[in-house]
Amino acid sequence: MQRFTNPRDLYHGKGSLEALKTLKGKKAIICVGGGSMKRFGFLGRAEQYLHEAGMETALIEGIESDPSVTTVMDGAKKMEEFQPDWIIAIGGGSPIDAAKAMWIKYEHPECTFEDMCKVFALPELRHKAKFCAVSSTSGTATEVTAFSIITDYDKGIKYPIADFQITPDVAIVDPELAETMPKKLVAHTGMDAMTHAIEAFVSTAASDFTDAPALRAMTLIKDSLVDSYHEDKAAGDAMTARDTMHNAQCLAGIAFSSASLGIVHSMAHKTGAAFADYGAHIIHGAANAMYLPKVIAFNAKDERAAERYAFISDYLAIGGTTQEDKIAKLIELLRGMNDKLNIPHCISHYGKDSLPTEEGFVPENVFLERLPEIAKNAILDACTLTNPRPLSADKPEDIELMEKLLKACYYDTDVDF
Repeated sequence: MQRFTNPRDLYHGKGSLEALKTLKGKKAIICVGGGSMKRFGFLGRAEQYLHEAGMETALIEGIESDPSVTTVMDGAKKMEEFQPDWIIAIGGGSPIDAAKAMWIKYEHPECTFEDMCKVFALPELRHKAKFCAVSSTSGTATEVTAFSIITDYDKGIKYPIADFQITPDVAIVDPELAETMPKKLVAHTGMDAMTHAIEAFVSTAASDFTDAPALRAMTLIKDSLVDSYHEDKAAGDAMTARDTMHNAQCLAGIAFSSASLGIVHSMAHKTGAAFADYGAHIIHGAANAMYLPKVIAFNAKDERAAERYAFISDYLAIGGTTQEDKIAKLIELLRGMNDKLNIPHCISHYGKDSLPTEEGFVPENVFLERLPEIAKNAILDACTLTNPRPLSADKPEDIELMEKLLKACYYDTDVDF
């Protein structure tokens, strides 16, 4: 038996932020990030709509990119003090993911972060509050998913929290919020969305219900992402493309929330903060963009995965005659998109600013020294469970394969194993 879970209500289209007026409750706490939502007026509008709904409001502001366990615990304390019956998370993936984890701790104060990370084992929520997510970036789709990513900075590891309990009750997908995204964020979140769609489609938990939104998302992303990035396009064309991308990323989220993901995300989670002591993170969307072509080549050794990658190539009309040709064309498309979006092809060329450079910020000797631990942690990541080519941390040969794959992602070498 499989399960397909989405928010009960999804409001979409320009002006859909106004749906906040329809929520029924007494108190709403709003969780936001670094200030762009306030700067562009969306936070003020959200507060106004909630007041019109008859609710008292409070704020949790300044949630950082890649939110920490400390941020989660501090936010949960504020929720406990305010006692909201609605949690409203507005922004990109970081504030929404943090708010989801705060929600767990608010509902169940006895729940530790380690408890949260047990896959699909959370206690029942919604005894104290419901959750509304308003997305401002076109990539993470956390407004519709059963996932949250929280970073343990002491360990340098990003941990996925996975449980249908944290699927929001209400999602608002208003493209006006995404039109304010900076160019680099457009690129990274867009390739994150493409990775979601492709990994969901080849996941061992894929179904008819997840295939449909995944394929539609891929089509929209292929046709719109590059145009949404290039600001030299006519303003109207660029904004139309951004509006399309906002829908596309949500469709990809609907797919992967129920189909789950694969080792592209496992690797991105475990490399993202692994080199923070060298002055930067490998931004999640950029990591996915770099690793996806390598993982496709790796997973294509599995017969079912190869058939599905070839199907994607046919569906997107990329070309190719044989199955091998079609998979090669898909990889070529993705690498070409990375070029057009100014995303590096490998870790060794990934600069502190996330842009391509001759010498990346992760030294080779440091990468190789940390590789065994990163490889093992990647295999243990929750997303590995539904990867089409199975890997087990109990098998030394599988850890060796993951190390080889990560090396290919560092050096940009071919994957033929």
